[in-house]
Amino acid sequence: MRPQQNPMVLVDPDLLVRLMKRTGDGREVTVRDLADAAGCHHSKIGHLRSGERRTATHDEATAIARRLGVDLLVLWEHTGRTVEAPAEPPHIAAVPA
Repeated sequence: MRPQQNPMVLVDPDLLVRLMKRTGDGREVTVRDLADAAGCHHSKIGHLRSGERRTATHDEATAIARRLGVDLLVLWEHTGRTVEAPAEPPHIAAVPA
């Protein structure tokens, strides 16, 4: 069993949006492409971009930073003993059509 990781906190949602428009290789990356790279659902990336969500797992944060071509700590802040993770809103339940 893998030990639980402390979540990483997104430093600035606007920075994430700007970096997605021009990655380290100079090309734009879509929400879905970034979600595929991070191994998460595209809605999580959308929520990070809007500021509705501020946390991701360490693995997701690392993958996002790598895909954007920046160092991890440009976008993310560690949580743990000195930095508490913000409380995330409860997940939004799907409404039947």
